[in-house]
Amino acid sequence: MKRLSVIVPMLNEAEGIVATLQPLQRLRALGHQVIVVDGGSRDGCGELAAPLADRIEVAPAGRGMQMNAGAAVATGDVLLFLHADTQLPERAELLIAQALAPGNRVWGRFDVRLSGAQRSLRMVAWLMNRRSCLTGIATGDQAMFMTRLAFEQAGHFPDIPLMEDIALSRALKQLTPPACVRTPVMTSSRRWERHGILRTILLMWRLRLAYFLGADPVLLALRYRQAAHRH
Repeated sequence: MKRLSVIVPMLNEAEGIVATLQPLQRLRALGHQVIVVDGGSRDGCGELAAPLADRIEVAPAGRGMQMNAGAAVATGDVLLFLHADTQLPERAELLIAQALAPGNRVWGRFDVRLSGAQRSLRMVAWLMNRRSCLTGIATGDQAMFMTRLAFEQAGHFPDIPLMEDIALSRALKQLTPPACVRTPVMTSSRRWERHGILRTILLMWRLRLAYFLGADPVLLALRYRQAAHRH
């Protein structure tokens, strides 16, 4: 089996980082690598993460830059980018190995399940997963994975403050379509619950449409932060 490097960008994630990293200890015991990249946290999450990772790196805040920094020191054959509020399913390494077996795809993502109990969140997750498979575009919530070679060929994550996952998906799609692993990761629904489910859906659709039409990601990130602070 190819060696995995799991790269976790974090910024002030003390509340949930242990829950994300604890299940990864089984992967470490099997010889896989866990790298946490801190973007300048001030809540002590670095101390919480240190005993649960092979490396703690520091990079400028911004998921794209943090994930690139982790990839630069990774030693695995396959890179798995995992958000700090997302948990992998059991035996994730076997699912990834199957998806990336010779003759299959060179990258992929998991289906996503949102952690909240509201039934509407199930529909949100279903729509996210369907859209992703139909378009071949993955989001960071879906724990994107790829061969190291594919990551290099796609040119890494671009240095933009928003939509870095979509930009990388577009580049990877030129190599192969994504492998859509149906076993879901569990990701936090806090953003949806804090800002309202329908409001969050409409905001993200507007931002993605603007991005596809050529809007500057810097301005989109500003709009996203302004919307978040209003609610």
